[in-house]
Amino acid sequence: MSTAAISADQLPIAAATPEEVAGPPHPAWEPATAPVTQAERFSTIDTLRGFALMGILIMNITDFALPGWDYAVPLSTVHPVFNGPHWRANTIAWFLRWILAEGKMRALFSMLYGAGIILLTGRAEERGAGVRTADIYTRRNMWLFLFGMLHCYLIWNGDILFFYATAALLFMFPFRHCRPKILLWTAAVVLLLNTAVVQVGQTIGLQYARKAAEKANLALAHHQTLTEDQVDALKSWKKAQNNWRPDSEKLYKNIDAHHKGYFAALGADAADGFQGETMGAYAGWGDWVGMMLIGMALFRLGFFQLRWSTRAYALTAFIGLGISWPVTFAGCWYAWRGGFDIFATHRALDFPYDLTRLTGALGNAAVILLLIRAGVFRWLWARVANVGQMAFSNYILTSLCMRAIFVWSPLHWYGYVEYYKLYYLVGAMWLLNLFFSTLWLRFFYFGPIEWAWRSLTYWKRQPMRLRPTVTQPALAPVF
Repeated sequence: MSTAAISADQLPIAAATPEEVAGPPHPAWEPATAPVTQAERFSTIDTLRGFALMGILIMNITDFALPGWDYAVPLSTVHPVFNGPHWRANTIAWFLRWILAEGKMRALFSMLYGAGIILLTGRAEERGAGVRTADIYTRRNMWLFLFGMLHCYLIWNGDILFFYATAALLFMFPFRHCRPKILLWTAAVVLLLNTAVVQVGQTIGLQYARKAAEKANLALAHHQTLTEDQVDALKSWKKAQNNWRPDSEKLYKNIDAHHKGYFAALGADAADGFQGETMGAYAGWGDWVGMMLIGMALFRLGFFQLRWSTRAYALTAFIGLGISWPVTFAGCWYAWRGGFDIFATHRALDFPYDLTRLTGALGNAAVILLLIRAGVFRWLWARVANVGQMAFSNYILTSLCMRAIFVWSPLHWYGYVEYYKLYYLVGAMWLLNLFFSTLWLRFFYFGPIEWAWRSLTYWKRQPMRLRPTVTQPALAPVF
């Protein structure tokens, strides 16, 4: 049977062998820095990567379909989300999005990127690549950096590739040989700093702005002339409120800019993209670095390769989801019952954010690995693994499809689709990811963008099309 003819149902979903980390012995003519082959892939890692990539759309769909301020809590929309005619369906969708997926899918994806760093560098070093390992690592991430910028400014400003490449280039390489204990302790410190600076710090900044505005209003009430600082304080607090609950003028201005064609939409998003790649990278580096470090540790501990006991995975799932789901639900309930007051919402959802997304990501991964070990939904995980093997191509495909549907096409759905109906499109995109990946990998070694990335990294055209193996007919027995 040819390699291309193997069906997805026949693909193994099992843990990789230890030899797969370094790869099989290579001929003398094969460079030590050659790309990973099909035989060297971990099917469990591909499955988790596909699951995380598809799950990320649960969050990103709001950024594709609505203005950026509605990403986390949709408070300023054409069709009211929490008090309109469909408020029940919308509210349930919003609760489930936060409980099951918010932050957790991206955290898992970041962990797997960290695991990939050890796979890439470890394999090359085991084969004697030496200093060339750093060369390949750097080129790989420099190309990813460029892909991320092109994705951000030519397709969608919600790009994540730029940040992964930046984190990998600036921080991750020196950690590749660290023991799991050091990686986990370092990750804990990084994530605590991230929570303190980004989550808590943001709320403290808002509280300071409110107090400064209250003092200025008190001066006005006593008919005092405001100082320049007091005027700035009033403007700053008004801007913060308008960013949290924009008025209808700002809403329709944003929607109108996205309905004027490709270039107008890019222009409307360019400023946000630039701000994200400057201030966002500066403030949020702990997000990616912390999760990548945890991913490196978990790979060294064999978590992603299905090398833990069933009891250990079950305990991880129980503790992880047992923390993440109730804490997230309580935060959502508190914010919702309080009418999404800006401070109440930040305290309820942002303060425990790193805790809930970390425990949720580990719990989700443990559940998937348990199902794989038990052989449940084997046919589904084989196809999800295909999505994970082509994660880069599927990521870009998703962006192209969503931008085409909501912004670039004559449909002009951007800003006008009911919140809960967005998740119908998420399901449709998942089906496309599964179908496209399974069909493509019947004929090709890599996804189209993976192939381009590898070819550019190694500066050599990589093989693309699968070559069917020809089975020689057996000789008839001689009597």
